[in-house]
Amino acid sequence: MAEVVVYSSMLCPYCIRAKKLLKSKGVAFNEIDVMMEPRRKPEMVEKAGGRTSVPQIFIDGEHIGGCDELMALESAGKLDSKLENRIAS
Repeated sequence: MAEVVVYSSMLCPYCIRAKKLLKSKGVAFNEIDVMMEPRRKPEMVEKAGGRTSVPQIFIDGEHIGGCDELMALESAGKLDSKLENRIAS
């Protein structure tokens, strides 16, 4: 099963919104809070092509982007196909 990873911060409203959408779809994801684990932030920045804001979301290793990009995928009807076979049972 593919991995969904969300780099986030507990104080970020965009992170909360993105995680809420994923949870509403029953998606299991690995959350990495870069405030609680600051040593992980450089890893996020490298994987996200230099982006330093949170959330940064990855589905099966593919960089999706932040909350706006995740919501755009949902609005365009493309998120479910990216999550196919990644829905938690």
